[in-house]
Amino acid sequence: MENKITRLKNDIEFFYKRNQDTPRAALCINFALCDYDTPPGVNGLMARLLFQGTKTKTAEQIAEEFDSCGIDFVVEMKMDYLRFRFLSLNEDFEHSVELVTDLIKNSTFEEFEKEKAKFSGEIVAELDSPRQKVMDGFAKNTFEGHAYGASNTVVLENLPNVTKEQVVKAYEKLFQNSKKVITFVGDIDEEKVENILNKNLGDIPAGSSQVDLNTPKPLEEKKEVEIIHNGNQSHIIKGWRTPTFNSEDYPALLLLNIILGASGLSSRLFLELRDKKGLAYVVRSSYENFLLGAGFSIYIATEPKNIEVSLKGFDEEIEKIKTIEVSETELENAKTNLIGKWAFTFETNFQQACCYAQYGILGLGFDFYDKTKERIKHVTSKQLKDCAAKYFNDKYVLAVLKP
Repeated sequence: MENKITRLKNDIEFFYKRNQDTPRAALCINFALCDYDTPPGVNGLMARLLFQGTKTKTAEQIAEEFDSCGIDFVVEMKMDYLRFRFLSLNEDFEHSVELVTDLIKNSTFEEFEKEKAKFSGEIVAELDSPRQKVMDGFAKNTFEGHAYGASNTVVLENLPNVTKEQVVKAYEKLFQNSKKVITFVGDIDEEKVENILNKNLGDIPAGSSQVDLNTPKPLEEKKEVEIIHNGNQSHIIKGWRTPTFNSEDYPALLLLNIILGASGLSSRLFLELRDKKGLAYVVRSSYENFLLGAGFSIYIATEPKNIEVSLKGFDEEIEKIKTIEVSETELENAKTNLIGKWAFTFETNFQQACCYAQYGILGLGFDFYDKTKERIKHVTSKQLKDCAAKYFNDKYVLAVLKP
């Protein structure tokens, strides 16, 4: 196993990891967002249209070529970057790079109106889920006025106004100006991989790491949102704005998430609100991180009659973790659980390539995973208590969906 960080001839950063005796190779290409002011829906539509034809191939021909070689390929827009990723047999790697290069350089964004209608229909279908609807209300208010708050309802509202010219212009800006990172994980010689990448992608602009970062405004007060939905369940989500990856509190927040609600049957929220009080169909916590900010939330699906008692249960569990240090046993169990969960996200070549590319494009360093694991091991019970007291305050967003 060998890791190597170099640059292609156009100065794009390239991370290479060799995993011996693996028959399928993974490649990930990330384009960082240049700014966060693109109208809602433009970037999401762009990612969909990048698969809808190039100057020499129709969408059907592209799909057929990927399928005939068994290439698992995805283009997706994340909150902070555009990602192209594929997994192919080692013998099809060069052809896979050629296909992806064609999409990157020559996409024509055909079927614009048809794809926009499909996108809109899929959002409407997704919002039919009560859970998605309450999450939407939460996200929109947590990052109000920022691209991170461009939830499904915000995108749906603006989608009729999105033009093909906006999409093409946004992609050209990304192609020309954005910082780019490429990662490879598999069992192909490093020199051969680099030669293939230089041949195909060595002439695209490397872009700049200097981007116009429109940082989300802080949450200055509590916001309470009520959403009415046809159904017989209630869904509640309460959350706070917190620091993200590069914070000294990041490892402690990861562990607080495990202890409160991300470790399934052994988490505090599950044990107290579902097992002991019988309040929940589903109860969990989440710590979601982006480049410019993060959100920590707790969620429950329950019966409408249990809304008030569920909120009281939330408050009790938050107060406990803010005022009483967790035991050494609970802390060590949380560390073991978290590190074990992370190991699952690094099982395959595909997962590794995507994780390394994310760390690279966010400027965290390709060794972020290993460094953070070590930091997690040294978190103390006092740090957890202090961290909870610091961020779980009275400036929160509460979204409640009910019949």
